[in-house]
Amino acid sequence: MILQALWRVKMGSSILSVLVISCFLANPILTINMMSNELKKNSLGLIQSVIMGVAGSAPSYSISATMATLIAAVGVLAPASLFYCGLIMVGIVMAYRQLNGHNANAGASYAWVSEIFGMRLGFFAGWALMVASSLFMVSATVPAASATFLLFAPQWVDSQTAVTLCALAWLTLVTVVVVVGVGLTARIQMIMTICELAVLTIISVLILFHYGPAHQHLISWQHFSLKAFTAESFASGAVIALFFFWGWDVTLNLNEETESAKQSPGLGAVGAVLVIIAAFTGFAAVVLLALSDEQITQAGTNVIFVVADKILPAPWNYLGVLALMLSTIGTVETSILQFTRTMFSQSRDGLLHPRWAKIHPIWNTPYSATLLIFLFGSFFLIASLASKDISEVMSKSINVIGVQAAYYYGLAGFACAWHFRHKAMRSVVNFLLIFLWPLASSLVLWWAAALTISGFDAITMAIAIGSMSLGCWPLWRHARLLRKQPLD
Repeated sequence: MILQALWRVKMGSSILSVLVISCFLANPILTINMMSNELKKNSLGLIQSVIMGVAGSAPSYSISATMATLIAAVGVLAPASLFYCGLIMVGIVMAYRQLNGHNANAGASYAWVSEIFGMRLGFFAGWALMVASSLFMVSATVPAASATFLLFAPQWVDSQTAVTLCALAWLTLVTVVVVVGVGLTARIQMIMTICELAVLTIISVLILFHYGPAHQHLISWQHFSLKAFTAESFASGAVIALFFFWGWDVTLNLNEETESAKQSPGLGAVGAVLVIIAAFTGFAAVVLLALSDEQITQAGTNVIFVVADKILPAPWNYLGVLALMLSTIGTVETSILQFTRTMFSQSRDGLLHPRWAKIHPIWNTPYSATLLIFLFGSFFLIASLASKDISEVMSKSINVIGVQAAYYYGLAGFACAWHFRHKAMRSVVNFLLIFLWPLASSLVLWWAAALTISGFDAITMAIAIGSMSLGCWPLWRHARLLRKQPLD
């Protein structure tokens, strides 16, 4: 919905507001008391890291929001696109794991790229994540609100005002939970994610038994061959599929709050990505088995509910809606966590104002940064009342966020390959896991992003590049202060 507001009558005022906030982020003070700005340590364990990584990718939300777009782009090659994107993600996960073992920092890609390639590239790696999280904030809360009304008050589901107010309520509740502490967030996430995966598994098994022989689309092993793709279809599918996977790296943003900070977050990310590769690839096949092209198009962002309705009688078909609601709330939480921990790390290093690194004296969370993203989300939710076409918003936001994720994931992969190039030569396993795979994954991501950007219309291009360009202001201000020159 944020993009819809920008594209329509709110475009000028929204960009101006983002620019004002960007200026507000700039740091007039270069020193900060490190001892009073520590996150709460040992709040998470390995299992919680896996759960948070799965919740970050939000299986049900990603499937509902993106599956129709992916199938429209690549057809029966959708499962293969998700599988190959998953393999690319494994290379990036290996890079994140290695870099985290070297330096467990809540800024994750920002901190690692800054150390290896310099502060400017590192800053924009973090900025890309924060921009993507901000763009995502509104488009995630609206589906949660819609799902809430589908479950409890169907008569309000078509009222944009009611949905927006409900989305605000969800955003407020999630913000409070995140401020109270990552431990509470993780416990809630564990319950929601287990329920969500259980619902997806039940629906998938029932569809396979019922529609296996009477499929709507025939899927064969030939569809998993790289020869089945053209360069354009592979790139398009990869960027869209990247939106599915985006978010697993929240486990690395929580490394300073995790037991065995240099080991558990990396292992948790590996486990999370393996789970979501299976979930996404499998459910893509299930959707193609159960639904025709026309049904998929009509389902739009309600694919899971439409599939569940095929196999489960009322009211059990609403399990699909419940899975979507749980998943959406979960990914809002993890997006807030990624935004705030990245901002916390940048502020702690002096790139942004120290206010964003302030830690709550009781809950040990960066409450100021959390309040900021809450204000972002609230502002754009209200602005979104001027919008009407959700499907267009979802399609364009998927591509914009996918390109921005490809950028900072790719930087981390390049940083790993370069920094550990000598260590990689010590064994074949090292060469594969910490050099070749991360490097190849980064190259593919950047190639796919470049092809996708070349197909953007003018407005989408302006939002994708313009939102990144806003980061030049705090970076420039920081450089001026370092040189101790008076501001104009």
